[in-house]
Amino acid sequence: MELDKQKIKEIIREELIKVEQDIVVLRDFTQPISPENAIGRVSRMDAINNKSINEASLRKSEEKLNKLKVALSKVDDKDFGICIRCKRPIPVGRILLMPQSNKCVNCA
Repeated sequence: MELDKQKIKEIIREELIKVEQDIVVLRDFTQPISPENAIGRVSRMDAINNKSINEASLRKSEEKLNKLKVALSKVDDKDFGICIRCKRPIPVGRILLMPQSNKCVNCA
């Protein structure tokens, strides 16, 4: 199966939009929890725990966004779709599912 670079660019652009939207939502969820909110001790602990989880999700989303931008800029390179570790072609299915990936399944 040949790489359809135009289709890959479309997939990356769509994914960029989704990730950017996720980042906006996650930034709202990671705002500091005001101590004057009378939400109760247990609820406050839950809110702090949820904030930590959302902060981790935000970091992963920002990392994915950066990788997608790099992938989009490299789609037309001759070595796009080649594993950076073993130098073998990355299966097209993996590229379509994870366009930001620069490693094959075995090397990932």
